[in-house]
Amino acid sequence: MRARIEEDAKGRRQVSEACLEPCAIERGMRIIGGKWTGSILWHLKDGPVRFNDLSRMIGGASKKMIAERLRQLEEQGLVARQVMDTSPVSVQYSITEFGSTALGFLDELRKWSEELPNDL
Repeated sequence: MRARIEEDAKGRRQVSEACLEPCAIERGMRIIGGKWTGSILWHLKDGPVRFNDLSRMIGGASKKMIAERLRQLEEQGLVARQVMDTSPVSVQYSITEFGSTALGFLDELRKWSEELPNDL
């Protein structure tokens, strides 16, 4: 991430050392930057949660959206899905060890957000 703007003798601006691939921040945001993704991981931090309970915990998100995000998180290895042997069948989700590595900066984001002015 050394990209910078340089100006030549005639005042023309050019990018030097531009990123040819997504930078680390962009890669990370592609994984956890989706709407509701951080919230899902945060709500799974204390242990496995059934799908319907998770949807109740995340106000404002439709069940369809939560299911979509959970599928993506499962494909990326951040969340584990377990089908329960109950009648009717239920599904619970838990955060993986890899997914837990995101909790540190999600907590920092939470703290930062709590300090923001209410009008933002």
